[in-house]
Amino acid sequence: MIYITDTPPSEVEENLNLLRADLNSKIPSKKLDRNLLIATWNIRAFGNLTRKWDSDDADSPKRDLHSVLCIAEIISRFDVIAIQEVKGNIRALRDTLKVLGANWSFLLTDVNKGKVGNGERMAFLFDKRRVQLSGLAGELVVPDEWQDNLEEHVMSKQFVRSPYAVSFQSNNHTFILVTLHILYGSSPKSRIDELKGIAKWLSEWAKDINAYHQDLIALGDFNIDERGDLLDKTFLSEGLYIPPQLQNKEVTRSIFDTSKYYDQIAWFNSQTNGPKLSMEFLNGGNYDFVPFVLKNRRLTNHSLSWLISDHYPLWAEFKI
Repeated sequence: MIYITDTPPSEVEENLNLLRADLNSKIPSKKLDRNLLIATWNIRAFGNLTRKWDSDDADSPKRDLHSVLCIAEIISRFDVIAIQEVKGNIRALRDTLKVLGANWSFLLTDVNKGKVGNGERMAFLFDKRRVQLSGLAGELVVPDEWQDNLEEHVMSKQFVRSPYAVSFQSNNHTFILVTLHILYGSSPKSRIDELKGIAKWLSEWAKDINAYHQDLIALGDFNIDERGDLLDKTFLSEGLYIPPQLQNKEVTRSIFDTSKYYDQIAWFNSQTNGPKLSMEFLNGGNYDFVPFVLKNRRLTNHSLSWLISDHYPLWAEFKI
């Protein structure tokens, strides 16, 4: 049996060195008491794995130890990262944490039951040297009044995958991260209720006096198709703000379709709609891992999506 802690073959180590060099050139370095790096990543079907360095056509699942080393290397560049599509089986997640080491920890939800829940969890992984838990962890649910108010029609039922909110502290600064994986559904129209629901939930929560001394940031896979479409406008309807750097057309979200705008990092930028972010946003972007992972295998993007992901990580750097 091969384990993730075993010494990898030379070709795997060579690939990791290539990946590290590219990450060094594209992701800001961690600076003690000066910056905070927050990210979100939908890692496709992040569940079980095959205990080989390189899986072959007969193996199921396709994700292997080489893939996990690449995923862990990317995650290690951030202080805290929200991950969507963690499955009921968390073997790949546990191996990722072994690679990251004792300085890393995690929180995750239970499995979302039901067909549309797709057996998924949501998780936060964080570097304990840079970020600590500050007490709050919970799933958000829709108040009955919202479901009864047909005129406002925010949501007619609960979220398929409950949003997950966790508070963290970095350099004595507290911030709350709320992650969500919006229902994809049979059509874009089926996503409207959940997008409106999370926007309203965050707006009302942000206006609460208890939240005024804590920054509130939403991040995750919101399944928004295009910049400026109805889904995007619905998500931003309660005052959420996405910085221009993350709206740039060059900052793509999908390895298959550069026009898709699925993943977001957003916050309130006006005291009218909620507490203006006290941290200064410095920079942000995606990370295109496709040219730098599993290079010895000449994979199609379809195959690569099951080994790494079909989404790019999306990140934001803040001054604290």
